[in-house]
Amino acid sequence: MSAPAGVRHVSLRSGVYADSVRLMQVSRDVAARDGVTAVVVAMATPLNLELAANMGLAPDGPTSPDQLLIAVRAEDDDALAAAVAAVDAALAERERTTGSAQAIPQRTIGAGLEELGADGAALAIISVPGQYAVAEAADAIAAGRSVLVFSDGVPVEHEVALKRAAHDAGVLVMGPDCGTAIVSGVALGFANVVRPGPVGLVAASGTGAQQISCLLDMAGVGVSHVLGVGGRDLKEEVGGLATLDALAALDADPATERVLLVSKPPAPAVAASVEAAAAELSVPVRSAILSPETPDLTVAVEGLLTDMGLDVPVWPSRPGPAESASPGAVLKGLYSGGTLADEAMLIAAPALGDIRSNIPLRPELDLGTDLSASGHVVVDFGDDALTVGRAHPMIDPTLRLEAIANLAAGGEPAVLLLDVVLGYGADPDPAGALVPALTAARERAGNLPVVIALVGTEGDPQGWSRQADALAAAGAAVFASNAAATRYALDLLGASR
Repeated sequence: MSAPAGVRHVSLRSGVYADSVRLMQVSRDVAARDGVTAVVVAMATPLNLELAANMGLAPDGPTSPDQLLIAVRAEDDDALAAAVAAVDAALAERERTTGSAQAIPQRTIGAGLEELGADGAALAIISVPGQYAVAEAADAIAAGRSVLVFSDGVPVEHEVALKRAAHDAGVLVMGPDCGTAIVSGVALGFANVVRPGPVGLVAASGTGAQQISCLLDMAGVGVSHVLGVGGRDLKEEVGGLATLDALAALDADPATERVLLVSKPPAPAVAASVEAAAAELSVPVRSAILSPETPDLTVAVEGLLTDMGLDVPVWPSRPGPAESASPGAVLKGLYSGGTLADEAMLIAAPALGDIRSNIPLRPELDLGTDLSASGHVVVDFGDDALTVGRAHPMIDPTLRLEAIANLAAGGEPAVLLLDVVLGYGADPDPAGALVPALTAARERAGNLPVVIALVGTEGDPQGWSRQADALAAAGAAVFASNAAATRYALDLLGASR
């Protein structure tokens, strides 16, 4: 394969660090300049180096993940020089507005909370690289504060130690890898604009909690709190420590009248112990725990509405064009949310058989690093292995857009199933990037039906209807329910349910 046309600049800088969201924005701004054809400004992690190599922008020689990679390709030398200067200016502006490490004294959570005093913040949010998160969380617990640990990469034994310490201190640890929470009406991390109300959520799942809270909002029902506990909390190693504490906290909360417990497939013994504890509470607890027997979050919401004596609404959707999949087509699910990906696989597997994934239902179906494998495939682009040194795919769609282009170029007949998650923290206009990619893919593939689970509310900054209309105009079938989207994709494939 010939090298891409144009001129290029590739350099590595040591001693420079910026968070992945800021670097993504720099890349986007520079890529929009005239004459620029490709840009990667990111920390030199293996994933980002692979992305640069796919663009023909791999650096020469050894690299280190703590180096900053600046890789640009342009049509001519003038455009290239201007683009590199724009990268330098953007990085210098960041240093000017945020200050250097020397200008801002290093501080710990513990020191900050001590300065605030006993009447200060009741909740500390930790969002630092995983190797540093444990010490900061421990400081907050020691100061008597609950903690939301947004960071991932925390060893499971440290998670257990933090949650045991929090239980002893009478506070709660949400996380690690807790991306979604709503506490007393305040949205934290990736969360949606939903009305206040009587339903509390305990969630070992980020996008699962968003799906449920958004469907409740569409049904006219609000939430009191959404307490994320981290995706590993119901695994055998952790034993549901934070889930049990969160259930107890909601049971004691006068604003909470009902509770939904949301999780990816848990360890059976842990699920049983949590179920037994929930049965002892005064507040009714309904399970929305995914499993082969209960694979549908939407059904769990509908059951709760029935419990409350409310009508189940017709969930919003935008029908796609009258089309069917090509003979022999397979399911390709490209997800940003792990729980939504799990739900799709649990619903589709009985009809399709084995589905390979980087978060497989069974170990022997693990994709490994081959995200473009043939056959039925569902990929979670939000998995930890695909977010090291990168912003979450709900913010930065680069890897998923690349996968869509590769699918269209590969020639394998398929139905493409996607999630798009709206709300605080997410891409301010996901359709803006996705529509051109889908249009190009459908034109190249000839027949590529697209089905989208659009998770959000009308109150979100992006607006559910605005995004749905834009995606439908690009030929996608759009559903507010991920379960409904998955079943529609199965219908296109001609698969029996």
